[in-house]
Amino acid sequence: MFKKFLFLEWKSFIRSASFGTNLALKIILGLVAFMYAVIFLFAGVGAFYGLKEANLDPLFEVNKFLIYYLIFDLMIRLFLQKIPVLNIRTLLTLPIKKATIVNFSLGKTMLSFFNLVHSFFFVPFSIVLLIEGYDPLHVIFWHLSVMALVFSSNFLNILLNNKDYLFVIFIIIIAALGLAEYYGYFSISDHTVGFFQGLFETNYLFLIPIFLVVALYVITFNFFKKNLHLDTGLSAKHDIAKTEEFVWLDQFGNIGTFLKNDIRLIKRNKRSKTTIFMSVLFLFYGLLFFSGGIETYDNPMMKMFAGIFVSGGFLFTFGQFVPSWDSAYYPLMMTQNIPYKGYLNAKWWLIVIATGVSTILASFYLYFGLETYLIIIAGAIFNIGVNSHLVLLGGAYVKTPIDLSSSKGAFGDKKAFNIKTMLISLPKMFLPMVVYIAGYKLISPNAGLILVASMGIIGFAFRNKVFSMIEKIYKSEKYSTINAYKQKA
Repeated sequence: MFKKFLFLEWKSFIRSASFGTNLALKIILGLVAFMYAVIFLFAGVGAFYGLKEANLDPLFEVNKFLIYYLIFDLMIRLFLQKIPVLNIRTLLTLPIKKATIVNFSLGKTMLSFFNLVHSFFFVPFSIVLLIEGYDPLHVIFWHLSVMALVFSSNFLNILLNNKDYLFVIFIIIIAALGLAEYYGYFSISDHTVGFFQGLFETNYLFLIPIFLVVALYVITFNFFKKNLHLDTGLSAKHDIAKTEEFVWLDQFGNIGTFLKNDIRLIKRNKRSKTTIFMSVLFLFYGLLFFSGGIETYDNPMMKMFAGIFVSGGFLFTFGQFVPSWDSAYYPLMMTQNIPYKGYLNAKWWLIVIATGVSTILASFYLYFGLETYLIIIAGAIFNIGVNSHLVLLGGAYVKTPIDLSSSKGAFGDKKAFNIKTMLISLPKMFLPMVVYIAGYKLISPNAGLILVASMGIIGFAFRNKVFSMIEKIYKSEKYSTINAYKQKA
């Protein structure tokens, strides 16, 4: 049966209307995966000898920081790892055991790159331990324990993505531990290093991670199996209808009508609400760059990178998926007498307003100096004048339907921000960074800011011509987009 599932997955991939886009993205993802695999491989071998040269116990030092490694891994999974999706409804009408469906879906997560990449670090590190004379049996126990913890993160990620209260509890715990660590009240590594060291030194502690991964698998399995019914977990949720007129937007004509729909969409759907949450997180992303705490980030080019992101959270999380947010009723919209330009203008104004609000909220960066906040302002102007057009242009080709109701499904994808979005966003980072560093090095820091802001102003000045070109592209892609939205992503 698993072989048949794999066959269906392959057919779904090659027959998709967005096959070309998906194939290109998978090739890029494959190259990125290979790059990280090589990095982890060299780190796994070099970690031992590098720590040894520093007169440190390599195994003890790895165990000391292993808790941070696992926490960081889980946080990366929460934002980037996509939960595999099966077409559950059609399978439930066939003589297939529910346990088989759930096991196959969970098995797909275990073969994820987010699990396999860790092997490129821990396998060579364990081999080096054996070569250097560490006890073979204890090395095996330690290695099995660590990999069990990695797979435990995999299943915990699935539960956190489907149990909102667990996600909130996790964020609160991580925030509390982070603050305690930062202010020196409590160091989690001092309390966990003994356990991780015990995984190597004892003959029984390794059973705890093994038991944990088995328990999490059973819990996840039972959760999905319990909700695998057409009339319960997969049924539509009915809420009390609320009328929200937003009459004050009527003065803007057609644009106001589209803005009303977008505001309602964001307020009523959890998938779109996530964009607001992510935009708030983006505001604090700049702390990594402007605080000077990380030496690698403390340079002009990376600061401009942060300036673009701080004000562009909503642009990158919401704007990247225009018009996919309307995919559920996009074919109906296309049967109406709706001007594309008005539709795109409304999306553009929503992005501009959100960028402006983010820039104002980011004023706390004045704590790091006026120059820092000027970088954010210059980045915001560039986002409004250039990147806002680029995300709308990209939307004509990114034909990925979004099921706003899928966030409550047993195997639904709750990610509003994922690695595909990041890959599409990367080109929008390079131009302002290059322009800023050119002005910074050749003339002065202020000249770099003026050049970046000037590009945004020029883009804003020519927005009508740009919109006309984007409108033509949307019209040419109209029917292929409608066809793509009728299929599963």
